[in-house]
Amino acid sequence: DENSQQVVGRVKAALPAIERSLPAGVRFNVFYDRTTLIDAVINTVSSALLQGGLLVILVLVLAMGTLRTALVTALSLPFTALIAFILMGAAGVTANLMSLGGLAIAIGMVVDGSIVVAENGARHLRESRGRPLAPVLSAAVGEVARPVAFSILTIVLVFLPLFTLEGMEGKMFKPLALTMGFAMLASLVAAFAFVPLMMSVWLRRTDRMVEPRLIRFLRERYLRLLARTLDHWRWTLGIAVLTLGVVLALAPRIGSEFLPVLDEGAVAVNVVRLPNASLEGSVATADYLERVLLELPEVTTVVSKTGRAEISEDPMGPEQTDLVIMLKPHRQWTTGRNKERLVAAMQERMAAVPGIRPAFSQPIALRVNELISGLKTDLAVKIFGDDIELLKQQADQVAVVLRSLRGAQDVSVEQVTGLSQLEVVPDRRALARHQINVADLNEIIETAVGGRVATEMVEGRQRTGVRVRFPAEKRSDPEAIRRILIPSPSGARIPLGEVAELRRIEGPAQVSRENGMRRVVVEVNIRGRDLGGFVAEARDRLVELEAALPPGYWLEYGGTFESQQRAMRRLAVVVPIAIGLILAMLYGALGSFGAAALVLLNVPFALMGGLLAMLILGIEMSVPAMVGFIALFGTAVQNDTVLVTFIGQLRRQGLDVRQAVLNGCSLRFRALLMTAATTVLGLTPMLYATGSGAEIQRPLAAVVIGGLVTATALTLLVLPTLYARIEGRRALPTS
Repeated sequence: DENSQQVVGRVKAALPAIERSLPAGVRFNVFYDRTTLIDAVINTVSSALLQGGLLVILVLVLAMGTLRTALVTALSLPFTALIAFILMGAAGVTANLMSLGGLAIAIGMVVDGSIVVAENGARHLRESRGRPLAPVLSAAVGEVARPVAFSILTIVLVFLPLFTLEGMEGKMFKPLALTMGFAMLASLVAAFAFVPLMMSVWLRRTDRMVEPRLIRFLRERYLRLLARTLDHWRWTLGIAVLTLGVVLALAPRIGSEFLPVLDEGAVAVNVVRLPNASLEGSVATADYLERVLLELPEVTTVVSKTGRAEISEDPMGPEQTDLVIMLKPHRQWTTGRNKERLVAAMQERMAAVPGIRPAFSQPIALRVNELISGLKTDLAVKIFGDDIELLKQQADQVAVVLRSLRGAQDVSVEQVTGLSQLEVVPDRRALARHQINVADLNEIIETAVGGRVATEMVEGRQRTGVRVRFPAEKRSDPEAIRRILIPSPSGARIPLGEVAELRRIEGPAQVSRENGMRRVVVEVNIRGRDLGGFVAEARDRLVELEAALPPGYWLEYGGTFESQQRAMRRLAVVVPIAIGLILAMLYGALGSFGAAALVLLNVPFALMGGLLAMLILGIEMSVPAMVGFIALFGTAVQNDTVLVTFIGQLRRQGLDVRQAVLNGCSLRFRALLMTAATTVLGLTPMLYATGSGAEIQRPLAAVVIGGLVTATALTLLVLPTLYARIEGRRALPTS
């Protein structure tokens, strides 16, 4: 649970003292520093946050009409951010990709309440005719307090289900949900306390509360269009429903993945050789790979690590090597290659080395995959059963199918056989002639080859076992083992070869189990297509093979795909819960299930815009995109709530449905346009950011931007039309 940047900082601080204790000529050379990536990610998100804030302020200045009103609203932005940072510190949330990403997402939303309050206050001041500021502003705030408060609380509530996420996705998106919640709660304080106070202190009676010409021009055109849509309501609703149907029909074209790939600025390669590879041979191969990879101009450093101690929690034999390849910054690449082409060039060079199976990834991604599933690739097909030979045969067939699929890279079968072994088979008749017990024979062989702890060496408090066994040259040569002398009760010493048969066999390299069952894994990385589409095609192609498996044998899919499925199953429950919370909040704000259901109709049209943005930009459905939809659903109903409340107030004042709709839409047009524009423009820098970390935030930003565009169109045209048709059949409400 430690902060990695702080841990690395403490390690760096301790290095000089440790280095002074090293032997002469030995020094440290840091080849991999994760804080470089962390700093780059934070810079990317911070830059998007700053740019988004500036765009939001620009919208306020252009649309508010008076500089003082615009500045009052704009000042609510740093006020809200300050409170959010204070709450983050109190909750122990650090500044990272997801927490700052939450602020970047909220940057346009946190001013929505302030915009509605300030715009309504400015309108009341225009119509006040000399009345004192304080009561005018108090009435203006009271008029919008209920819908604004419920709208903001709706956004806070829809993020609560994110706290049910588990695993890596939970660790990633809980800070985002917390930060957004803090920012939105702070925006409540800004809207109802900071903005009215600043307006009462800063605004002067002489300030001309006039609307900008652009707003007046747009309002006139909009009201004409709205009148037409009210007159031709069948066409309006028909076009809206048809568009929604077309987009939903195209939605299956969207691919799926667990998380977008974050460019770490480095490449990690897991190289596997034959199980009987020697340590010396593995080291020689690793040295050669280092040399050929360093010839690539984009590469700065290559470090190899062969094997891992058997006493560790994650042992790795000498046949496995991990390569960490550090790259220059992209701006220094002179070959015109992108990272995919660079990896292809590395694969081409490594293909010249016989007997190795390289799997390409990135340092953090490789370790995360190992921690999540124990595997190092995007997808793993696991074959379960009892017979290791049959499992190997089935795995080879699965690998053939996977290699034939588009996008398959680094397909490899787990090495469960191929380890050369020397088998000693006792000759019981010969042993009986010499009166030698089989157990005694086994004990002598075990001691000679494997060794036996003969005594202990004591150094202070530490006790170390001393293992005794034959020298390496006598326990690694079959002929030398054959000449091992076995003592008999008669005192004679019989060569092992006379009382046992020694034969070289091919034994299992490893026996892997999962939940008590033997299994063999076929691993594959996926490049150039989505994970979900690849798995769907693989399932179709493996149906016949799976059906032909003997009883007691079956296939399962793991790796990153397993995490994706778990997250999507959880989100399939979370999203309906979020929509249910929205409906409950709408009922609390509007006091009517009919009105709440009418506003909730914005959700499918917001969904349409989010899906359309993903289709146009080629973005795949992932956990960030799903989180984006949750944020979108809460944001999409915000303006509708205020608009329906205003129209209802006008109806209670005695206006007929059509006039109430036209007047209400006219009154709320500027605020509605501004809240949508600030949210969209506040997220735009995240959509076009190119630095490290932008890959995670881009799907979320695209979904919210696309959804708000269509949701705003619905709010301006379709919602008033539906309201007029439904309410026109009811009696005029009493005041």
